[in-house]
Amino acid sequence: MSDPEIPMLDSARGPGFRQLVWDGLLADHVAARARDWFFEDLGHECDWTSVGLIPPDARGELDVVARKPGVIAGLPAAAIVAGVADSQLIFRPVAADGDVVRAGDTVATLAGATRSVLTAERTVLNLLGRLSGIATATRRLVDAVVGTPCRVYDTRKTVPGWRLLDKYAVRMGGGWNHRLGLYDAVLIKDNHLAAAVANGMSPADAVRTGRGFVMKTFPPSRSSLMVVEVEIDTIAELEAVLRAVPDIVLLDNMDIAQLTRCVEMRNRLAPQVVLEASGGIRPDTVAAIAATGVDRVSTGWPTHDAPWLDVALDWK
Repeated sequence: MSDPEIPMLDSARGPGFRQLVWDGLLADHVAARARDWFFEDLGHECDWTSVGLIPPDARGELDVVARKPGVIAGLPAAAIVAGVADSQLIFRPVAADGDVVRAGDTVATLAGATRSVLTAERTVLNLLGRLSGIATATRRLVDAVVGTPCRVYDTRKTVPGWRLLDKYAVRMGGGWNHRLGLYDAVLIKDNHLAAAVANGMSPADAVRTGRGFVMKTFPPSRSSLMVVEVEIDTIAELEAVLRAVPDIVLLDNMDIAQLTRCVEMRNRLAPQVVLEASGGIRPDTVAAIAATGVDRVSTGWPTHDAPWLDVALDWK
């Protein structure tokens, strides 16, 4: 995860969302959680099958193999997980995160005490399978919008406790990270607006109020990085919202004709405002949505609906 004081941002134009990279903070995040993952498998005991069948001095070297083609993600995390299982295990990547692999390709090797290898096996493979599945699904979306300026973003629809890893996998698939949590942007969604409207506030008023809150609450070093985004679901709301100049307008569940009209209005009234389409973004719909001229699409499909990549551990 990028240093919060010097974040990697998604855009050079105005505020942007922080983008995840593999670094010491993300490594620490994995190490802390790996202990819980192994407790789930071992409890306060051990792998009795391996203890009962495998001599304590037996050693082995196994290949981590992709059973299907896809995009690999999670290799640095897998190395940490193996080290938590046994500090003497050697996890050696052959591929790199973000690489496209074919069925049958070896992506890493795992060597050491056989009992430890077998104890680490399922946790390592679960990690790689999930993250590589997310990266593979993301790459499908990214490839579908090639030739347009549209970017593919993730959402907060992630497994609790796995958000940083899920979002890191999106980056390895060529996608972009939306906000990491509720703390790093002002995103005025439908239920915020419902509460605001009940108090006499329009969507445009909500944008201005949100911007004023950011400017009053945070020092310039922080407020300059805080995106103000508002969600709308009708074209009728767009003109007034554009005149309030949010950083991003989220166009929720609009059809192709509506998105096209929104882009035309934005280009005419406030070309600096970013348009983001959301709702029903999948491989079979994303190309047509991107072709309308929206700047980005956001979708939870890779993190909540995409299949895992089949990854296995084979004896040499």
